[in-house]
Order: sequence, then C-alpha cells, then structure tokens
Amino acid sequence: MKILSQKSQKLLLLIILITIPLSVFAAKSDEKTIDWFLVITGLVGGLALFLYGMEKMSNGMKKSAGNRMRKILAMLSNNRFIGLAVGAFVTMIIQSSSATTVMLVSFVRSGLMTFSQTLGIILGANIGTTFTAQLIAFKLTDYAILMIALGFILSFLIKKDAIKNIGNTILGFGLLFFGMKLMSDAMYPLRSFEPFIDLLQHLENPVISILIGAAFTALVQSSSAFTGIIIVLAQQELISLQAGIPMIIGANIGTCITAGLASIGTNRESKRVAIAHSFFNIGGALLFVFWIPYFADLIKMISSYTGAGTAREIANAHTVFNIVTALFFIPLTALIAKLVIKIFPDKKQEDNDIKAELKHLDNKALSNPLIALDLARAEIKTTIKLINRMLEDIIIPIKQNEIPKDRHYTNMTLPEGTKIREKKIDYLEDKVTKYLVKIAKNELTQKQTTEVFGLISVVNYIETIGDRINNEIIPLILKKEELGFVFSDEGVKELTEYHIKISKQISRLEYYFANRNVEQAQKIIQKWEKYTKMDSEWRTLHYQRMSNDKNAIETHRMHMELMDYFLQIGFLIENIAKVLTKNSPKKL
Repeated sequence: MKILSQKSQKLLLLIILITIPLSVFAAKSDEKTIDWFLVITGLVGGLALFLYGMEKMSNGMKKSAGNRMRKILAMLSNNRFIGLAVGAFVTMIIQSSSATTVMLVSFVRSGLMTFSQTLGIILGANIGTTFTAQLIAFKLTDYAILMIALGFILSFLIKKDAIKNIGNTILGFGLLFFGMKLMSDAMYPLRSFEPFIDLLQHLENPVISILIGAAFTALVQSSSAFTGIIIVLAQQELISLQAGIPMIIGANIGTCITAGLASIGTNRESKRVAIAHSFFNIGGALLFVFWIPYFADLIKMISSYTGAGTAREIANAHTVFNIVTALFFIPLTALIAKLVIKIFPDKKQEDNDIKAELKHLDNKALSNPLIALDLARAEIKTTIKLINRMLEDIIIPIKQNEIPKDRHYTNMTLPEGTKIREKKIDYLEDKVTKYLVKIAKNELTQKQTTEVFGLISVVNYIETIGDRINNEIIPLILKKEELGFVFSDEGVKELTEYHIKISKQISRLEYYFANRNVEQAQKIIQKWEKYTKMDSEWRTLHYQRMSNDKNAIETHRMHMELMDYFLQIGFLIENIAKVLTKNSPKKL
C-alpha cells in the first residue's frame, strides 16, 4: 500500500464528508429505480474511507511497532527461509508491504543488508499483505462504529504516545470496515440490475479480470483496497470465486506497476527491488493463470472445512496464491539476484572522482522518519570515510622530508587531494543538515527528535575535523617542507603513535555508523581518557628531550602545534561519541 501524503489525506476526508450522507440514501434506494449518483458517490466515499482507514491503521502500527520491526529486519541472517518468515511477520504487523520494501531499500543503501538478502523478505511481504484480506473477510462491519469510537477516545483524549498509536490503529480498523459497509450498501441495489449482472459474468474471462485487477490497483495504488472491493462484491453474491481469483492475480501485477513508478528517478537499489518485486508477482501470475478453474476447486475444498462463503474463499485464494509463489521462488533467490544485478549493475566508482555526490539521501523517504534517519546515518558514514582518508595520509610528510602524491588522486599532491575531500565534506555536511531539518518537520517521537538534533551536531563536528586537517595541519606540513625542518626520530615516533591512536578512534566511529554498535561509541570515550593521559606523557618527554636534541629545539613549536591539533581532533571525536551515547559533549 502506498503511503498517502497529508494533501491526499485531506482530499480523502473531504470526499468522505461529502459522500457518507449520500451513500446512506443510496442504500435505501428502490432496487428497480437506481439512483446512479447515490450509488457512485457511495462507492467513492466508501473507497475513500477504506483507503484513509488503511493509512491510519498502517501509521498507527508503524509508530507502535515500526522501530522494533526495523530492528528485526536489520538483524536478519543470511537464511532465505528466515527472511521469508520475517518479511511475512513484519508486513503483517505494520500492514504495509510498501513500508517493508522502503526499509529494505534503506538497509541496502546503508550497507546493513545485501540486495540478495532482501529477496526472501520481499516474498514474505507478499504473504504478509494477505492478512488484511483475511481480516476483511470476517465482515466486522457491525463493530465498525464501536472501533471508531474506541479509537477516537484513545488517540485524541489520551496524551501518552504509545496509547495514541494503538488508538490510531483501532480507529483505522474502524474506518476501514465502515468504508466497506458504505461500499456494500451502495452496491446492494445492483444485485437485481441485469446489465450489471451480465457485466460481472464477463469477468469469468481470466484475461479481462487480470487486466481489470492490474489497472484498478495501479490507479488506487493499493492492492488491499482492490481486494477489499472484490470481497465486498463476494459478500453481496455479485461475483464468483473463479472470477475473483484472476482479479487478485491482477492486483498483484498492479502492485508491481506502483512499485515501478515509485522507483523512477531513484537509485539503483530501489530499481532492483522494484524489478525483483515485479519478477516475483508476474512470475506468480504465470504460474496460476493456466489452471484457475482447478485452483478454484482446490480453494473450495480447503475452505469447506470452515463453512465460509465466497468472500472467505477469495481471501484464502489470495493467501494460498502468495504462499505458493513464495515457496516456488525462494530456492531461486540467489539466481534471481544475479539476474537483477546483471540488468542493473553497480556503477563503477573511480577513486579520482573529485565531484561530491549524495549516495543515500532520498526525499521520498522523508515521510518515514525511521527510514530517513537510516539514510542520513549512511551519508554521515560517507563523510567519516572521507575524514579517515584525510587523516591516514597526513602522517606521511611528517615521517618523510617531502610532500608525497595523494594515494587516491594520483595526479595530485597530498595537500591538493586533502582539499578536494574537505570540499566534499562541506557539501555533504550542508546537505545532511538540511535533510535532518526536513525530518524534524515530521511528527516525531521524543527519541527521534533527540536523535535528529544529535546527528546535526555530529555532522557539524565532522566538518570541523575536516577543517582542522585541511586548514591547520596541511599548512603546517607545507611550512615544514618550506623551512626544511626534520623531526627527530623520537619526535616522529611520538607523533606517529599519537596519529595511530586518533586514526583508531576514527575507525571505531566508522564502525559504529556501519553497524549501529553503541559499544564502539562507548569504547571511543573510554579510550580517549587513556589517550589524554598519554598526551601529557608525550609532552613531558618532548620537553625533556629539548635540552639535548638540537632538532627538538628547532621543531619544538611545530611539534607542539601538531600535538594540539591531534588533541583537538580527539576531543571532537569524543564529543561525537558522547552525542551518540546521549552523554554531554565537552566544549572545546
């Protein structure tokens, strides 16, 4: 199901307010004299209420359990069958295969998961979406008003976020079923309308039914909505199981169209997920389309044990279709992953690319703070990688008596390459900060708000480290070269050891953002306490050495300035770690 924007929600509410009274009159119309205006407005209003209820329910579930579901997905092992089960479970809980897919895309983009790992989850997500159809088939419309009332009380009168989210979920369920009741009442006069009955008989043709299902699902961008309409038709005994099955197959294909449109203009990972999703759903359709009558007989046999009618049979067919499709394709996921990557291979990244580019940020994910924050962290990891490269090479001219070539930009000197990276960091810091500010404009939990502003501080600290290296350490190295100063062996050893300690801190920071490992951030703080003591010892040794070493006297000021800059960088890294562990950072 596609996530609706605020404008879409307001439009749906307007449609609902206009059409609910009309649909009530439509239900009371004389069967022989159908008022088409009332029928159509009843259907439109009911569908609008259904979609809004789905949106409300999905948002409530995502806010209640979304973060836990995200952690479950992030901890996924390489076992494709576990992936299938997790995908089904997560989608069943948050009631949105689109939300599950968006999470997968963000994990691939941030390096938490490989594309091939996502395929089992995509198949599981298709199974998870059938849970909605099963609920709809229970025909809980008699309790819709009660659910709306209870949901309203919990979501609007209780201030606690956890209770409000549960209330929004219940309110969404109530609106969903009330929307179904409106559609059902609006369709009631059509039961005796011969032209409409004749039209429905043509739906026994599977090709026509599949096309209708695909087109309508692509139009409303919700397979659950179209499945709900099919079940309403079945409850009114206007459609048979054999006509409903190809419509459900068509709805699965229509979902692919929605995913394909959503991936236009996005990165390669998004396109790969859309291609894989289409491959599975269209492939599943081809598996079933040639034996629909036999499949219908099988579903009738399965459903006979529950004594259910056509509506339950259609819901069961939807579930069985997706389970069988998943079990058929799950052994082939590795092969399909290779095929999709061959269709959309990775772009070659050149080390000497001097243009700064965003690799992870996606404005389409801003409506989902959990996903947007993941993407922001992934982009921050890129800036830390650039800092790591800047830092790892500055020790070379300290140990040598010449300015070397940059190891990655081989046509440039080390200072020139460092300047390029510093400009990239400035660009990324600006973009990430603006992106985080956009996230902050959403309705966030207190924890998310704290994290957003914490990450803004983090990118600011990273940008400051880049400035220290490019604007202070590099000019000092150039000055050393110009004056022909040579550090003593002991001085080089001390500076090298200090540099190694700072580099390890940066590596720990990079590891934190790659794996969200809080222990690494805590380790940065613990290690820095030890390193600051070593700083004092190294300074003492340097002062003692000055009395006997002529080189130590000549290079004293430069040596101490380098130690000061390393110390400042160390404090900045510690401040980042404190933000990440929710400790109070120090003022420099």
